[in-house]
Amino acid sequence: MKLTRRRFLEVAALAGAGIIIGAYLDPFSSSEDAKETVENGDNGMNGPSDVESDVYIIKASDRLEGLESLLGEFDMSKYSGKGVALKANYNDDHPFPASTHVDTLRGIVGALKGAGVAGLTLAERSGMGVARAVMEERGVYGLAEELGFEVISLDEVGADGWTKVNAEGLHWSDGFYISNVFLEADHVVQTCCLKTHRFGGHFTMSLKNSVGLVAKTIPGINHNYMDELHGSPHLRRMIAEINAFYDVDLVVMDAMKAFVNRGPEAGDTVEPGLLLASRDRVALDAVGVAILRRYCSTDEVMRGSIFDLDQIKRAAELGIGVSSADSISLIPVNDEAQGMVGELEGILKE
Repeated sequence: MKLTRRRFLEVAALAGAGIIIGAYLDPFSSSEDAKETVENGDNGMNGPSDVESDVYIIKASDRLEGLESLLGEFDMSKYSGKGVALKANYNDDHPFPASTHVDTLRGIVGALKGAGVAGLTLAERSGMGVARAVMEERGVYGLAEELGFEVISLDEVGADGWTKVNAEGLHWSDGFYISNVFLEADHVVQTCCLKTHRFGGHFTMSLKNSVGLVAKTIPGINHNYMDELHGSPHLRRMIAEINAFYDVDLVVMDAMKAFVNRGPEAGDTVEPGLLLASRDRVALDAVGVAILRRYCSTDEVMRGSIFDLDQIKRAAELGIGVSSADSISLIPVNDEAQGMVGELEGILKE
């Protein structure tokens, strides 16, 4: 259920009175409501949700064929005539699984173009490099010219390209800034990789990928938001909080390969051969953690219940997605994925 502007204000008022509100996964009813809510300083955090979320999973040997089958499980016609913002994973210029594989981007863009989108914009800020150089190295600009979509390097965007977020209850000292590209689009589609994160995030999937749409600095403001994030003991909670202030319609996780340690730009690599998709970032990341555990990952990833891990726990508290493993429905897209689904279901509920 979409959270309308009016209902959003009712929920915020009840939350302020200490009443927990659930069953609303989407903080905003539309991109216009999202931007208005953020600009007005309203609290977009909904409280835990018990709505069940589907995570589709396919075992693939061919990435493009796998993506076609995976995305075939979703109604892509909803994107017809709409403007879509695309968030990929170009934190640095190392190859997949550090960065989005160019064929993953090709498959997603092709599906959206096939659905008849009115416009498609990929926007990115890199954390371990300069976004334009990173995307040039990874073939993004060449693909954009071939397929016809816009690419924006958020490193080059001025102050008027960002919107301030500053709501009560955040672990950020004075809020943060989100790119307007993702607040003004009709729909947001995200694609993430599957890997660990040695700089305090513990793992980096769809929730952590949202850091790349937050400003590092804003012209005229003497504050480095990424220094604050990475220097905070609340880093993983702060990552989750970013996700409460922009809506995501669909996320594709490329788990053809994964880093099970170190990360985000390098690590020991395993090859699950999987592609996953969901409308729920929390559910998808929980399944991603289960995949890492299946291959034996770091102590931080392996320890305790998946829904007690800081990123997932905080995101669930904020109503960004499901609040427990019991609310995740894993759906195999092909017979080859069936065995892995059974394994992951067991790991999720450990």
